[in-house]
Amino acid sequence: MPAVPSWVIEPLWSQFATLIPPIQDHHPFGGHRPRIDDRLIFDKLIQTLVFGVSYAKIADQFCSATTVRRRRDEWIAAGVFTLLEQACLDAYDKIVGLELDNLCVDGCIVKAPCGGEVAGPSPVDRAKQGTKRSVLVDGTGIPLGVVTAPANRPDSPLLEPTMDTLSRFGFSLPDTITVHLDAGYDSTKTRDLLHTLGCGWVISTKGTPLQAGRRWPVERTNAWHNRGFRKLHICTEIRAIVIDAFIALANAIIIIRRLIREAWPTHRWTTRPTRKP
Repeated sequence: MPAVPSWVIEPLWSQFATLIPPIQDHHPFGGHRPRIDDRLIFDKLIQTLVFGVSYAKIADQFCSATTVRRRRDEWIAAGVFTLLEQACLDAYDKIVGLELDNLCVDGCIVKAPCGGEVAGPSPVDRAKQGTKRSVLVDGTGIPLGVVTAPANRPDSPLLEPTMDTLSRFGFSLPDTITVHLDAGYDSTKTRDLLHTLGCGWVISTKGTPLQAGRRWPVERTNAWHNRGFRKLHICTEIRAIVIDAFIALANAIIIIRRLIREAWPTHRWTTRPTRKP
């Protein structure tokens, strides 16, 4: 069973391949082992992301775990994963359209058994090591930005850096934006921040029964992250930049999958699935 269906992975790889920087060969005589194909490394990173396995588990006679890590770090340094996420968002906005007048933000705590730069005692798991993802989505659940932090960080202080992730894409924002938040953000500081940003808000009140409202898209996106990508559900990476790279890759897969699903009834292309995904 493939980690990701071919109708998702092929357009994703086509875009990814265009973002890989040219190879710089500094050896004076060119005497070195042949470079492992980028597509092979890409497929192994997808397997690691989806199945949550270690690099040693996906290593074989064609590619070692060290090669996967080294190539991953090369691509991270070149900003390939961030550029891929941005390209997917731009394509979705052009073809389908992002619903930016209603934004949702929420935090999601996952296990981080290996610790790391963004790990801390989890308040929902007996103070074991955990990581929090503060997720920003549009009105339909398309992930727009994610900020990682230790699990013991409150949601409210993470709202400002989470909202700042929207600016890196350079979208033309609507005049009126409403941000939907749960009771963890019910504070004067949150309202002052949203007022400064020129946004309206719908915030659940503390001490009252759960009010769903328009917050279901971010809850669904958190489920997409945790149920579809075991690497995000149990975070075993130590460095924050690696975690962010895997999150960007997962977001790209989610966006491409939603784009194909939304465009299937109205667009035609050569690799279009025969049935609606």
